[in-house]
Amino acid sequence: MTQPKRPNSIDRREFVTTTTGAAAAVALGPTIWLKRPQKTLKILQWSHFVPSYDVWFDKYAKDWGTAKEIDVTVDHIALSDLGTRANAEVAAQQGHDLFQFLSPPGAFESQVLDMADVVQQAERQHGPILDLCKRSTYNPVTRKWFGFSDNYVPDPGDYLKTLWTEIGMPDGPVTWEDLVKAAPLIKGKHPEIQIPIGIGMSQELDSNMAARAMVWSFDGSVQDANENVVLKSDHTLEALEFGVRLFKAGMNPSVMSWNAASNNQALNARQTGYILNSISAYRTAQDNKLPVADDIFFVPALKGPRGTGWASEHVMGIYVIWKFAQSPDVARQFLVDLIGHYRDAVLGSKLYNFPSFTGSVADPGVPMAQKAASGNKWLEQVTASDPFGSNPPSKLKPISTALQWATNIGHPGPANPAESEVFDTFVLPTMFANAATGRMTAKQALDDAHQQVKKIFEKWRGKGLVAGGSGDH
Repeated sequence: MTQPKRPNSIDRREFVTTTTGAAAAVALGPTIWLKRPQKTLKILQWSHFVPSYDVWFDKYAKDWGTAKEIDVTVDHIALSDLGTRANAEVAAQQGHDLFQFLSPPGAFESQVLDMADVVQQAERQHGPILDLCKRSTYNPVTRKWFGFSDNYVPDPGDYLKTLWTEIGMPDGPVTWEDLVKAAPLIKGKHPEIQIPIGIGMSQELDSNMAARAMVWSFDGSVQDANENVVLKSDHTLEALEFGVRLFKAGMNPSVMSWNAASNNQALNARQTGYILNSISAYRTAQDNKLPVADDIFFVPALKGPRGTGWASEHVMGIYVIWKFAQSPDVARQFLVDLIGHYRDAVLGSKLYNFPSFTGSVADPGVPMAQKAASGNKWLEQVTASDPFGSNPPSKLKPISTALQWATNIGHPGPANPAESEVFDTFVLPTMFANAATGRMTAKQALDDAHQQVKKIFEKWRGKGLVAGGSGDH
């Protein structure tokens, strides 16, 4: 019977091997180094819609690791795979140290570290985080920063100027109703364009954002500022009935099965005249030297019947550090240093990424009190005269006003875990699709969505992560 080893004891074979190795090391002198294992950092994020950003980021991460003697690996996956991969890493309780989401990951709050210290350090260096980004990463119920946002992306309307000029609207649409008016006019002049208004009603990112923009601009919302469920309202019903009219006027059933690239591809192929998107479709057209690039222009959020005009931020870059991360302190330092290089990041993305800390793109040496103003001024300058060859150079000017009309998932409240689940399960675009296709009446579709939202909110309230309830409709 083998005797159990005492703690910290080694057997004879181990002793011979160890002492022989040590003696050899001494005998060989300085030619052998007993090196400590190198620190590591594993990062996962999406394959950026503007590929130049990934080129910039990967080089930045590698150079950062080399300077700090840290082995950094960066993995990129498709946007549509982020949720599945996050669930897999949580189930296995292993994976990456830093994981980047593109919408508020509130549903993962119990699996991530509090990022308060990272936010505070970034604010000490660059000034305050934007309220838009705070509402997407901070839970006021638990007082936990469940994520760290480095960027948000404006979501303007992208339109083909020649088409809109032909119908007497050279500056593009201003209101949601303009889309309904324009659709038959565009189709009349261009029968080859079967989807004059390219807004999806599918289970994908852009449809999710468009559905929210419509509801908000008609003065509806999923929750109120106090996290009560208020989806079932006359204003939401009005938005839904408008969505049915818009579908009949300007779309066809293919928008029910679009993916996140479909509206970009339709615009660049001149198969639609208007989409709700970031500037990525335009940058793709530029990169591929498509003639349509010069015809793509931008408008801010469209206004609803009472003058309200909200758009969701297109994507919200949010990093989390898993509780099971191997190198959480290294991950924290990486994020703080990344914000310190954010002007380079914005330029690497060709102005797709906008900074969550406006002061991070300020001119060097500007005093803290003036950093935010300096950062805003720089963003206005580069959008007014695009360094990446827009024709005319001022084409991107509308996105410089994004903070006046962009809001967060969860508006007018925070992006809590319940709102994150409503987003991740595509409740709102499905509601619009159900009504637009006639599978349900608008009232039935709204009632169905409202019941789903109520269940989701009640689940998260039961876990103590969401407030409200007494004011639910």
